Amino acid sequence: MSFFSIFEKPSKLTLMAKAIDRIYSIIQSLGMSARQFDMSIGASNGYTLRMKKNNASVGSDILERIVEKYPFVNINWVVTGQGTMFGADTSAAEHAIPERKLTYKEVEAIIEQKIKAHQEDELNNLMNKIKSEITAAKQEAGN
Repeated sequence: MSFFSIFEKPSKLTLMAKAIDRIYSIIQSLGMSARQFDMSIGASNGYTLRMKKNNASVGSDILERIVEKYPFVNINWVVTGQGTMFGADTSAAEHAIPERKLTYKEVEAIIEQKIKAHQEDELNNLMNKIKSEITAAKQEAGN
């Protein structure tokens, strides 16, 4: 299991949306504006918003730039909606781009995804621990 595989499960909406919608989700997860994202990948000013407004297809050159700039983004997810937003599929991992240092925003987005994925489990574990402590306290009080 890869480090990123635990972050996100694909939703029905994600599978039905177009690549531009998934790119917009990435932008939001990174806490960027569409303009900042466009500039970061060398796209023309307003490219992402124009594509989203027109529900247009994204060019392969833009997909290549996304992979180059954000290698932690799962390009298979961007194109097909299958898999997770961050991290590579196991088949794609063999052809992975060499690692680069992540920016603060990228790290923040990854952490946020991980927190969301584990929040319910952590709350359940805490609730079980509290219940056990209450049960133990009741038994001690009863003795």
